[in-house]
Amino acid sequence: MSVAGSPVADARPQLDQLTGLRGLAAWFVVLYHIRFSLTAILPGEVIAIFAKGYLAVDLFFMLSGFVMWLSYGEKFRSQGWAQSRPFLWKRFARVWPLHALILAGFVMLALVLAATGRTSDTYPIAELPLHILLIQNWGFTSELAWNPPAWSISAEFAAYLAFPALIIAIRWERLGLASLVAVIGALALCLHAWFAGLGYSILDDDIPRTGLVRCLAEFTIGIALAQLWRLMRESGRGGAIPFVVSASTGITGIALGLPETLWVLACFASLLLALALDGGPATRVLSSTPLVKLGDWSYATYLSHYLLFVVFKLAFVGSDLQIGWLGLAAYGAVVLAVSAALFAGFEKPAQKWLNQRTPLLLKSA
Repeated sequence: MSVAGSPVADARPQLDQLTGLRGLAAWFVVLYHIRFSLTAILPGEVIAIFAKGYLAVDLFFMLSGFVMWLSYGEKFRSQGWAQSRPFLWKRFARVWPLHALILAGFVMLALVLAATGRTSDTYPIAELPLHILLIQNWGFTSELAWNPPAWSISAEFAAYLAFPALIIAIRWERLGLASLVAVIGALALCLHAWFAGLGYSILDDDIPRTGLVRCLAEFTIGIALAQLWRLMRESGRGGAIPFVVSASTGITGIALGLPETLWVLACFASLLLALALDGGPATRVLSSTPLVKLGDWSYATYLSHYLLFVVFKLAFVGSDLQIGWLGLAAYGAVVLAVSAALFAGFEKPAQKWLNQRTPLLLKSA
């Protein structure tokens, strides 16, 4: 729970339901990537649902902007640009070590494949420096390579670089409810118009070309949502109206067959706002200990699951690429165990180690 009494304390609430939501979203991405190996045991309707798992990334981007504003907004207000240096180091310490570890795992896999006469175009050595620097999805490549899910980490790191300017240049706290809703709507419509102009109706289309813009727009929507949440919480408003907006938007978009670029962002933004405001059954479920644990492990799940599935298929899956119920249970258990181990044994210790060694030039004055 947040500690009342100061703007900084109020800006850093403990919203466990959003952590639980992030955990479920990470597993939705897992199911998206393994769906073609489940066609023998699951009906087509379920596979079609898993095929939309990429949309969890759009939720991640909004959540990230939401959390960044609540965690750092007041610091930037009080310290200005000087806060950007320690902020960027903290974000680097948060995302890069585990990314580098999993990337090293892919390098080892590529070497083994090459040594056994099996090569793959998905591991281009020439692009490896881009992945090490986390800039692989900044328009330098035309295909996803190495660890495909890491494209979003690359795009989000660009959002971190833009965050200080977004916070300092725009006086979010001066915007009222109507203005914030208008900003969110305008950003969503602009992103839809941009996708439509490129001839795309799916948010996952042409990620190397569209992913960065997609991330920046949704990250900024998350910032606006955080300020909207604070205003609605202070005025005593609950999550009923956002829930209705989210549900009606989703039902309308699906029923009318509208392009997802037109309605998914509004649906997700309303859902995120509703869950942050709500104290009902949905919040209690998402705030449960198992789901919060999944949320804590979600970054490790997200980054490691693709490598684990490639190795799992090489070791245990036949030419039909189907894994069956037993294989699904085994793979899920492996991902869960590895995620927990990486979180406790590497991700958090590496983050702590780097945060204790902030370069002098990056420390705030």
